[in-house]
Amino acid sequence: MRLDELGAAERLLWNSFLQGTAVDVRDGTSSAECAIRADVIEALLLGAGADPAPGDRPALRLTGARIAGSLDLRFAEIAVPVVLADCRFDEVPLLQGARLRELVLPGSSLPGLAADMAQIEGRLVLSRCHLTGPLILNRAEIHGDLDLRDTVVTAPGSEAISAVHVAVGGDVLCTNLAVQGEFRVSGASIDGEFDLEGASLSNPEGNALDAYHVQITEDFTFHPGFRAEGRIILSGAVVSAAIGFCGAVLNNAGDVALDAVDVHVTRNFDLGRGLAVNGGIQLDGSNIGTQLSFRDITLTHPGETALSLRMTQARETDLRTQRPIDGTVDARNAHLGTLYDTPDTWPADIRLAETTYDALASPLAAAERLDWLRRGTDGYVPQPYEQLAAAYRRLGHEDEARTVLLAKQRHRRATLPPHIRVWGYIQDTTVGYGYRPLRAGLWLMALLACGAIFFAVHSPAPLEAGKAPPFNAVFYTLDLLVPIITFGQEAAFAPRGIGQWLAYGLTAAGWVLATTVTAGISRAISRQ
Repeated sequence: MRLDELGAAERLLWNSFLQGTAVDVRDGTSSAECAIRADVIEALLLGAGADPAPGDRPALRLTGARIAGSLDLRFAEIAVPVVLADCRFDEVPLLQGARLRELVLPGSSLPGLAADMAQIEGRLVLSRCHLTGPLILNRAEIHGDLDLRDTVVTAPGSEAISAVHVAVGGDVLCTNLAVQGEFRVSGASIDGEFDLEGASLSNPEGNALDAYHVQITEDFTFHPGFRAEGRIILSGAVVSAAIGFCGAVLNNAGDVALDAVDVHVTRNFDLGRGLAVNGGIQLDGSNIGTQLSFRDITLTHPGETALSLRMTQARETDLRTQRPIDGTVDARNAHLGTLYDTPDTWPADIRLAETTYDALASPLAAAERLDWLRRGTDGYVPQPYEQLAAAYRRLGHEDEARTVLLAKQRHRRATLPPHIRVWGYIQDTTVGYGYRPLRAGLWLMALLACGAIFFAVHSPAPLEAGKAPPFNAVFYTLDLLVPIITFGQEAAFAPRGIGQWLAYGLTAAGWVLATTVTAGISRAISRQ
């Protein structure tokens, strides 16, 4: 390129290149003079200018220009920093496969940017930019920060930001980023934090953010002020610090709003403190190192599974939502660690089959906790009762544990055929399935008193006169009631009429009591 072909602004840029001096073409120039041809920038970056002298620090620093034509640096080796601030590009810059020291485009307007497979040794700064087409960073390597703060990317109905398998050696800064279209960073590797504080992502009926299988060394932050229209996908993500959605708003009505299956978080996964979700949350199979929190969340997904925690594991789980979750909570096969909840916010439908927890922060009375268990729609499942009873036993509340296990037997009885249920009612009435042993003693005393009074008034005749021992109404009744011991009274006397029928009744009652007490002792020994 010949120097006499350069315009005034282009000549100024050309002459400042070797020293890396910043050129602001907005100062005292007309709009026509502000235009810089893309060919001129290409020529400078590809070595068309003079060779640098000792002490020179070449750099291209330009502010306020309109970049005319196509800036094509595909697979080029750019050895100097490039700063194009507040510039306006006529066409999409092409940087596929390029190697750059640093690329800084703050405040610029672009119809898009294609930098897939680019390698940038320093930062890629696109803060305060306005892109009316896609930003493409697939498989790019950025050794410093990726800065998208206060940027607007508009490409509705398509991938507005496509950064599949991008590798970032620093932070991904997306504070107040506004995106219309899909933001896709699946498979990304980020050695710093991923900050979406105050960002707004809009892709209704599609994926607002696809962060499938991302790996993040520090925090993954969506709070405060984050808003999304469409699905957020975090499934398979590995976050070595924490994930936070405090104060965010997620809207994907009628579908899943947050898909976070098989996520691994070293510290907290905070989905509370003012988070509002219209749609479902899926956390199936996720592993949270410390606390999984839904404290003060508002979650609405009526008629569907609003919160799925199947096989989720956490050291602590806080389910003290702002109000009851509108929809089903499915915690089957989850391990919730220490569980924080409150009756005021229990959902109407919660599924707890094979759910385990180490402790209940608010154990409550057994009657209240049984109402919690009865909210499930899984039918009769014994494990939730046994898990709750074990929690009470760890606290030393043996009476509450027996109340829970008695409720388990009653629930089981309702699933049995009618003829088998009869025996269950007998066991329940007499000794509470063995969990009310005092009741057996009361029945025994009552029957003993009735029998002793009757036989004291209506003494039975001896079977062999002269050989029978002296009659004792109390011990005679005990002989009838207690089948495993004998005082010699029953074999020596034979009642008649009503007395004979009473004797039969006492004997039958004794066998029932003996059988149910034996069953109760067996359950107590096996700790069921």
